[in-house]
Amino acid sequence: MARLEGKVALITGAASGIGLETARLCAAEGAAVVLADIQDGAGAYAASQIVDSGKRAMFLHVDVADEFSWSAAIAATAEAFGRLDVLVNNAGMVIAGDITELSLADWRRQQAVNLDGVFLGIKHALPLMRKGGGGSIVNISSTAAIVGTTNLVSYSAAKGGVRALTKSVALQCAAAKDNIRCNSVHPGIIRTPIYDTLEGMPQHGPEGNNSKFIGRDPEALGALVTPLGIAGTPYDVAAGILYLASDESRYVTGTELIIDGGLVAR
Repeated sequence: MARLEGKVALITGAASGIGLETARLCAAEGAAVVLADIQDGAGAYAASQIVDSGKRAMFLHVDVADEFSWSAAIAATAEAFGRLDVLVNNAGMVIAGDITELSLADWRRQQAVNLDGVFLGIKHALPLMRKGGGGSIVNISSTAAIVGTTNLVSYSAAKGGVRALTKSVALQCAAAKDNIRCNSVHPGIIRTPIYDTLEGMPQHGPEGNNSKFIGRDPEALGALVTPLGIAGTPYDVAAGILYLASDESRYVTGTELIIDGGLVAR
């Protein structure tokens, strides 16, 4: 239970779902964790629970699509813990719909959160990670980046960008000999709160009032489309992230870890 002893990990989207489970697991394995999210109440509560368990943690309000928010978060991490060893770019959102009806504003909104947020996180975290002698970057992509989906065109495009960005950053860091690895994780159908707020076809962009929320049942979906016949849990993904964050994966960079119950293998 000390696979990340002495390390500092910053996890975005850490107020719920995969991000929260990753923060808990990293803390249990000895890391000081920075929980970053725009959900202030849930994020602060999650951080306080980790602290109450005897581990080091703090919450930061971070809008991953905003560059100033990122620079402030890295500065706060450096001030609190003096280093950064693990960056998990997990924050994301989903807007479903036919490409002929999807607004340009909602296309850009998904790119901003799902792709720009990863770019900005890496850009601002790398100097602090290099100062500390290296580390691991784990970017959460999706099986949608590999096989595509009929109703998630903008989401698939953004996550495909994360997949390619990961490989390029891995090679850039390897060439720099900075001891920083960069890998992507590709979850399939995972039982997380995102299914409760999956947006379908907002008509007026991110500020519109006509957003339709499409309910989804990950258990039923997992039973229907995955070879294993079940949906995954946040822990299933967090365990893979932990491996890539730890020194056990010291010879792994530029690769993609698929955690999907066999969905892509079909």
